[in-house]
Amino acid sequence: MKPKHRKTSVMSASPSHYQRRIARRVTVLSPFLRHLNTGTLAFVLFVALALLSTTRGREAETRESPSAKAIKTEVVIDTFTFSPRTFTVPPGATVTWINHDNVPDVVTSAEDQFKKSPVLKTGQRFSDTFATTGTYSYFCSIHPRMTGKIAVK
Repeated sequence: MKPKHRKTSVMSASPSHYQRRIARRVTVLSPFLRHLNTGTLAFVLFVALALLSTTRGREAETRESPSAKAIKTEVVIDTFTFSPRTFTVPPGATVTWINHDNVPDVVTSAEDQFKKSPVLKTGQRFSDTFATTGTYSYFCSIHPRMTGKIAVK
C-alpha cells in the first residue's frame, strides 16, 4: 500500500503554527508588559480620561456662539451695600447675589418683578435670570436702605 500524502493549503495551518505566531506576539509585547503593573495602568487610564474630559469641555465651548453663551453677573453684598449698585445686562442674563456680610440679607424686588431670595446667610448665593427688558429695582427686606438697580437692555 502506498502512503497517502496530504496537501496542506495555505488556509489550513496546524495548531503548532498558531502557537508559534502567538508566542511571537507575546515575545514582542513581553518587555513592555513586564514594566506595566495595575497601578501604572490605572494612572494611564485616569490621565486619558482627564484629557478626554478636558477636550470635550473645550469643544462644547468653541461650538457655542457668543450670543448663545449665558451672561452671568455677580453682585456682592458686603458692608450693607450691593456692589455694583446699578448695572446693565442683556436679556437672558443671570444675576447672582453673594452675601459677604456677617449678617443675613434678603434680595427683594421693589415691584415684585422677580422672585424674592431666601434669607442669605454669609457665603450663600441667590440667582435669577432676567429675560425681559426693563429696569428692575431691588432692596434688602431686612435692611431696606440697601438698594440696587438692574437695567436689562
